[in-house]
Amino acid sequence: MDLFLKIFQESLPSLLSGLRITVIMALLSLFFASIVGLIMCVFSISRFRLLKAISTTYIYVIRGIPLMILGLFLYFGVGAALQIRFDPMVAAIIALTINAGAYMAEIFRAGIQAIDFGQMEAARSLGLNYFKAMKRVILPQAVKIMIPSIMNQFITTIKDTSILSVVSVRELTLSGQIIIANNYRPFEVYAIVALMYFVFITILTMISKQMERKLSYDHRGE
Repeated sequence: MDLFLKIFQESLPSLLSGLRITVIMALLSLFFASIVGLIMCVFSISRFRLLKAISTTYIYVIRGIPLMILGLFLYFGVGAALQIRFDPMVAAIIALTINAGAYMAEIFRAGIQAIDFGQMEAARSLGLNYFKAMKRVILPQAVKIMIPSIMNQFITTIKDTSILSVVSVRELTLSGQIIIANNYRPFEVYAIVALMYFVFITILTMISKQMERKLSYDHRGE
């Protein structure tokens, strides 16, 4: 136990730095993924077949490619093809954004389609065009439905960041691997890394459940 505590104290600053990078990557990725997802959602519910085809192809292709392969393809494949050197963190954020964007598109689509279509018709009858009706009437209601799923996607993205240690992003997992290379104590260090992930994700899960209960209560009260 004394050895474990000693390793914990020595490793904590480096692991906290890795955790900070993990959270930054996840937040930025989810932000950009929300933009991509919203665009793909609009395409998927559009009347134009071409836009629907683009959204459907994007979602199916990205959901069918492992995140690790996507990260390696961007960092090494695209970098070599364009003769540029990606910053590892930039490559990781792009890979996470592309991956999460496909899931966010489905979350947005499900949330929007959960709203009664009669509300869109009512908004249009009041003189609002499609985009204003979507912005002022449909999306504010859909967001309440989507928030728990968005929180779950954020938790998933936090865990997915560990996969992208393969492109040398010094997030929490790679920070642990670097420490192990120096002290040769994989059992203790990986146990600490797993514990940090567990505690952080548990806190996020509790927040997500609390938000879900509050939104459910607010919905019943309306």
